[in-house]
Amino acid sequence: MPWYSEQQIEEVRSRSDIVEVIGSYVKLKRSGGGYVGLCPFHSEKSPSFSVNPAMQIYKCFGCGVGGNVLTFLMEYENLSFPEAMEQLAGRAGIELPEKEMTAEQRQREGLRQTLLEINTKAARFYYAMLKSPQGKLGYDYLIGRGLSRETIVHFGLGYAGQGGGELYRYLKGEGYPDSVLKETGLFKMDERGVYDKFWNRVMFPIMDVSSHVIGFGGRVMGDAKPKYLNSPETKIFDKSRNLFGLNYAKQGRRKNLILCEGYMDVIAMHQAGFTGAVASLGTAFTEQQASLLRRYTEEVLLIYDSDEAGVKAALRAIPILRRAGINGKVVHLEPYKDPDELIRQEGAGVFEERLERAENSFFFEVEAAKRQFDFADPEQKTKFYHEVARKLLIFTDKVQRDNYMEAVAARQGIRKEDLRQLVIHYGNQMPEGYQEQDRETRRERRKGDKPEEGIQYSYRLLLSWLIETPDLFGPIRERISPEDFLDERFGKVAAMLYEQLERGERELVAAKIISCFQDAESQKMVAQMFQTNYQTEMNREEREKALNELIVRIKEYSIDKRMRNLTDMSELEALIQEKKKWQTPEKLHISLKDG
Repeated sequence: MPWYSEQQIEEVRSRSDIVEVIGSYVKLKRSGGGYVGLCPFHSEKSPSFSVNPAMQIYKCFGCGVGGNVLTFLMEYENLSFPEAMEQLAGRAGIELPEKEMTAEQRQREGLRQTLLEINTKAARFYYAMLKSPQGKLGYDYLIGRGLSRETIVHFGLGYAGQGGGELYRYLKGEGYPDSVLKETGLFKMDERGVYDKFWNRVMFPIMDVSSHVIGFGGRVMGDAKPKYLNSPETKIFDKSRNLFGLNYAKQGRRKNLILCEGYMDVIAMHQAGFTGAVASLGTAFTEQQASLLRRYTEEVLLIYDSDEAGVKAALRAIPILRRAGINGKVVHLEPYKDPDELIRQEGAGVFEERLERAENSFFFEVEAAKRQFDFADPEQKTKFYHEVARKLLIFTDKVQRDNYMEAVAARQGIRKEDLRQLVIHYGNQMPEGYQEQDRETRRERRKGDKPEEGIQYSYRLLLSWLIETPDLFGPIRERISPEDFLDERFGKVAAMLYEQLERGERELVAAKIISCFQDAESQKMVAQMFQTNYQTEMNREEREKALNELIVRIKEYSIDKRMRNLTDMSELEALIQEKKKWQTPEKLHISLKDG
């Protein structure tokens, strides 16, 4: 495996107690043979996050996350697999061997570290350019915006020159090949040549929570478009999972964090002493960013521009924060457009007062909705009250809903009992356990669905069946081989399970199998297999029918796929005969009463 051998990975995993590690992040409570707690990856009031010390794995039955101790660190701390290995090894007192890699191995296996190295050098290059005569335009702009020299140094601000190729020539001189530079997102490469992506722009290094430079934002000098330009997605930069300034904000002492729109807003607030400020990266606020914030605070103050676009951005962010279990409040900036302008005009004291008077996010939503109705029209007024009643259903806790109902009724001049009846009316129309849903997110997920996902689900169910009922291995092995799992990840798990079961092992080591995968998504997929217990809900006949249908589905898919991809025609006859055999599956039927 890249970076570490299987033996090294297993040593680190086996010497890391998953209950102890997760318990340092999540409050766990003993329950039967395991532990439970509130899931750190989504908002919940009743614990559905389970840690199994026997299997050394965790699983949330609410949001579906799962894995072993390495998976948890990768997901919670946003670490790569090697970084999680190193952190756990240090915790367990294990000295990992130095890794001597050839240039080819460095390019293939150490690409992430190389990209971080290049980005650090690029940030230093941009900073040096800002302090040079060529960077005077950018430096004067930053000073003109009220930034001090100390703030410029603190955030590592820089300038991309007007030549369009300075950074490329510098990094080529440092010995990096085009194949690696292409992965950085810092250059445009086409048949005409190679050009710097950023030029004539003030540069803002974007750092992750560990202060690694993972990307850049650039503000153009002049009237060219786009005004702001960000790095594209790369192997180390996912704009939906990072926040500008969080590496500094997480160290702050405020009870909350401040979420705003732009780089300059964050920098101006930090300079004024409000070091809890962060910003999304040129995109709408995301669920992943909310989960990231939830690690460091339970309250977020929203400070978006006071124009219509800013109000819409706040209204999009509020339900995302709520789903992450974060209390959101909205800071009003009027008559100023943004926090930078307010601070420069009124000073830090007035800005602090605005923060203290931040409005409850639900009241902000209600007031925003109210502006859509004409209160001079009784019909419109009635529709508004109905809208408020529907909105109150987002509070699933009865006490919390009653408190909001009382406050909203007083604010909007409606009798509390009338509002309560409306809430009951709409609540009766909702399915049990209704919570606010992000329709846009669901729609995007549906767009991304692939035809292969159906067969992958079948793979997972059959492997789960083997894990849960290893006594069925004999008859299943006669019908399905690891080669029939055409998805590489599932095939790998199948081969490992078959190998353990061939040796007569019945206590399958879940965490060890999970460790054979380095990406969190694959680890989650494997963990799900060891947590499935759907068979308990079926009687024997239903289980028998489901098992045989699974086997037929997987085998027929395997045969059809092999026939479509056939390169040696001599194999065709054998495949045709095999397919005929499976067209009469009753001959291959597994009877559970026998197995």
